[in-house]
Amino acid sequence: MRKPLMAANWKMFKTPADTTAFFSAFLPLVKDASQSEIAVCAPFIDLPAALTAAAGSNVSVGAQNLYWANEGAFTGEISGPMLKALGCTWVIVGHSERRQYFGETDETVLRRTKAAIAAGLKVILCVGEMLEEREANQTEAVLHKQFGAGVAGLTPEEFAEVVIAYEPVWAIGTGKTATPEMAADAHKTIRHLAAAAFGEAAAASLRILYGGSVKPDNVSSLMAQEEIDGALVGGASLDPASFSKIVNF
Repeated sequence: MRKPLMAANWKMFKTPADTTAFFSAFLPLVKDASQSEIAVCAPFIDLPAALTAAAGSNVSVGAQNLYWANEGAFTGEISGPMLKALGCTWVIVGHSERRQYFGETDETVLRRTKAAIAAGLKVILCVGEMLEEREANQTEAVLHKQFGAGVAGLTPEEFAEVVIAYEPVWAIGTGKTATPEMAADAHKTIRHLAAAAFGEAAAASLRILYGGSVKPDNVSSLMAQEEIDGALVGGASLDPASFSKIVNF
C-alpha cells in the first residue's frame, strides 16, 4: 500500500516571519492527519524557520533545488550536504520552472538526483509535458524521454529514494487541471516505464504525485484514481487552511 504524499511547493513566496506564521496556523489543522505524509518545500531563506516550526510534528521540510557538487566555487548554489546538515528531508528536482527558465535538462536532473540521494535526501523528481506537446499527442513520448534520460540512469537503490511528480506544464498556475483520467493515464505510463527499468516490485511501490492546479475542490477526485499517490501543490499550499484541506482530503 502506497502512503500518499502531500507536498507543498512554495516557489518564491514567504519570508521567515511568514513561514513561522504559516506553521503556527497549519500544524493544528493537520496534527491528526495520519493517512498522508506531509512535506513543505520552502525557499532556501525560509528553511531554518520551517525546520524550527515543524520540529516534533508530522510535517517534513524540503528544499526546491540543489546543485550536484558537494562544495566548490559555485556562487549562489546550495549542495545536498548543506541541506541535509540543516535538517531537510526532501528536495524537489527538475521542476518545470527550473527546466523552462533556468536551463534544467534531463541530464542535470539525473546529476542533481544522484547528488541529493548521496547526501541522504529524498527526491521529488518532476516530469511532464508542455501544452503544445499535449496538443500534438506527444505526452507519452515526452515522458519516455524524460524518464529515460533523467531517471533510468539511477541505481535500483537510488530509485527507491525517489518520488515522481507528474506535472502537465500547461496546468501549473493556469487554473487548468488535467482530468483525473488524463492524470491517471500519464501515471500509468510512468509506472510502466519504472517497471521496465527497475522491475515490477519497484514500480508497484513507486509513489507518483500529481502536480498542476491542485485545490481543495479537486483533490478528492484526483486522489480517487488508483494511480495517483499524492499531490505536489503550488499556489493552494501557501494558505494554511487551503493546504490543510488538501492534506485532509
